[in-house]
Amino acid sequence: MDAKIVLLAAGLIFLLALLLGVWKYRQMAVSAEHVAHPYVDVAHRAALLYSFATLLLAAFVALSDWPSLVNLVAAGVMIFFFVAAIGTYIYHGRRRDTDNQLRHPVRGTSAFMVSLIVGEVGGFAVLLAGFVRAQLL
Repeated sequence: MDAKIVLLAAGLIFLLALLLGVWKYRQMAVSAEHVAHPYVDVAHRAALLYSFATLLLAAFVALSDWPSLVNLVAAGVMIFFFVAAIGTYIYHGRRRDTDNQLRHPVRGTSAFMVSLIVGEVGGFAVLLAGFVRAQLL
């Protein structure tokens, strides 16, 4: 069941990517320069990439030796940060307030980025260790 939940998350993120592609196309169609706002483009591309990254997580979850709860927490932390990043890109694309969110970061940006790094790297390290334990040892 844990792999199925992560696979569902991958599908939902992919659906979001497709919808963001519609938004990107619409901006390109009505723009005098025929380009979307940089963060609309980033949101679309990131969602596509994160959907496939989440698909990869589902495979590691399915082949992990850890209990389902451990797998779901590890994958869930990563998926949370994937979706949070996409949400941030959507926010800036909608507001059209910047083309680089790190140029003038808001309060908490550094803490969020450190949390993202620890959560994503740590979450995947847990899944990879579960895979190695189940499949290679």
